[in-house]
Amino acid sequence: MIHKTSFGFAIWTAAVAVSACAALCNGCQPDPRDPQRGGSDLSPSAPKGATPMKLTVTSTAFLEGQPIPKKYSGEGQDVSPPIAWADIPNGVRELALICDDPDAPTPEPWVHWVICKIPAGSNGLPEGLPRTPRLTVPVGAVQGRNSWSSGDAIGYRGPMPPPGRPHHYHFSVYALDFELSVEPGLDKKTLWKAMQGHILAEGRLTGTYQR
Repeated sequence: MIHKTSFGFAIWTAAVAVSACAALCNGCQPDPRDPQRGGSDLSPSAPKGATPMKLTVTSTAFLEGQPIPKKYSGEGQDVSPPIAWADIPNGVRELALICDDPDAPTPEPWVHWVICKIPAGSNGLPEGLPRTPRLTVPVGAVQGRNSWSSGDAIGYRGPMPPPGRPHHYHFSVYALDFELSVEPGLDKKTLWKAMQGHILAEGRLTGTYQR
């Protein structure tokens, strides 16, 4: 015969274990707002069974985590900054870049730049790219839509956050194992979806801007 006290203690112990397990599982759930953690079905991912390698992304205009010069902002000349990358692995067919601001007071990060179909042999983007859907430098590259609903909606638009705390601007570069079949003027979500399962390497440069 099982003593009532022992039986009750066993039930209590099992309940505590189940509760602790549930708490751990909840803590492991990906954040749906954080595509880098795989929480969004729009998040780009590596080929099946692979982990993306790391690209080194830099700029001669600003260092990692440092302020973006006014020249590249909506308060200045509003031209695109020079961006460079290194450590491109073998097998890359094209590259793509997305710049967005996750600190924007909007439901989704504010998109400042979408550019893709960059030739694999390119090692960066020059300063001041024109706001045209198709580019001649780099040859064959196309630009997509930013988050502005008026004015120049294609190509780069620089930081212009509300006055207050600094915002962070992520210049994310993706090296792909295939050639994208997309049209100029695509938005960030369309590009993310097209890149699913084809990211061989990725890297990011983050700059800040404050008004």
